[in-house]
Amino acid sequence: IFRTTRLISEFEIRPVFVFDGPPPELKREEIRKRREAREKAQREYREAAAAGDSTTAFAKAVMTSRLTRTMVEEAKVLLGLLGIPWIQAPSEGEAEAAFLARQGTVWAAGSKDYDSLLFGAPRMVRFLAVRSTEFLPSQGRSRAVPPEVLDLEENLAHLGLTREQLIDVAVLVGTDFNEGIKGIGPKGAVKRLREWGSLDRSPPDIRLKLPENLEAIRSFFLSPPTAPPEELVPGRFNSEGIRKFLCDERDFAPARVESVVRRLSKQRVGQPRLDDFSDAPETVK
Repeated sequence: IFRTTRLISEFEIRPVFVFDGPPPELKREEIRKRREAREKAQREYREAAAAGDSTTAFAKAVMTSRLTRTMVEEAKVLLGLLGIPWIQAPSEGEAEAAFLARQGTVWAAGSKDYDSLLFGAPRMVRFLAVRSTEFLPSQGRSRAVPPEVLDLEENLAHLGLTREQLIDVAVLVGTDFNEGIKGIGPKGAVKRLREWGSLDRSPPDIRLKLPENLEAIRSFFLSPPTAPPEELVPGRFNSEGIRKFLCDERDFAPARVESVVRRLSKQRVGQPRLDDFSDAPETVK
């Protein structure tokens, strides 16, 4: 959140944070795999720490991190005090971000997850930060990643696909809701969808490997649960509230907090209205 304040002060970007809701039943298997991966990383972290291998220990520790309910609720309070709007998604955050972008409430959906395009975000921004880096746990190092903007219609035109066909491509490769078909990568999937037009017209050997819940996956990407823009919580900048919440109650370093307060104070000549958020580039996180 603190890093986001630099985007506000230095680039006049007005972010809106989106919080994930309960995951859909379709995602149960993916969640199980992620839980097992975290547990494995936790074991490997303890082994590396005991062996004095700090590099491996750090890489594995990053893979064990998880967001708790308390952390989410405190983040919402802090965003409100900072005057940064947020919204609670009823299900997938990427779906909500895409919906707000389609409605024109925001300019783009900000995420590393390409699902935002499958959910219909007209624009998607990846790696939006003053100095954006991505940590690669498997390699134990970070790499610089420049921000990128993806336009859905431009990409669909370039690929020669419709959004529905792009969803079928994703199903072939694998999504959070299905594993995909072994041996078919992104390029091969695009080539096949251009040829078939739809997974409904795929060869029998492919149809046998498609997920049984194919229609449910398609339907979720096309019509996911979303909250209306009216549920967006705008927040109101409160410098004293920020100091109390962070310094008095959570022992944050006063100097660091003051730098954030000063940074945002310069941007708070007037409190933003809800309809301000579609006037200039901003992203949904």
